[in-house]
Amino acid sequence: QVQLVESGGGLVQPGGSLRLSCAASGSIFSINAMGWYRQAPGKERELVARITSGGSTSYADSVKGRFTISRDNAKNLAYLQMNSLKPEDTAVYYCEVLAYWGQGTQVTVSS
Repeated sequence: QVQLVESGGGLVQPGGSLRLSCAASGSIFSINAMGWYRQAPGKERELVARITSGGSTSYADSVKGRFTISRDNAKNLAYLQMNSLKPEDTAVYYCEVLAYWGQGTQVTVSS
């Protein structure tokens, strides 16, 4: 099993930025792909961004150009840099590795 802990969420104004972090247990993190997901009230879980063990990235169309996923394998950390935030980005954000999930961190974009 893996253990994941997200952090960095909070309240931000439209147009602002946040950086989410995901701390993972074990050395297995470095050899597996991971993803950032989000779930807004009344909606299904959505894949936001994905990064492979080799660093290849992909993004949902709704966030492409605004969000950047990255990883630091030496520190077992993954990040989601979120810029130009919109109210539609409001959700609980989760990281995932090997079908295991963290507890999530709340992101609220509001004036």
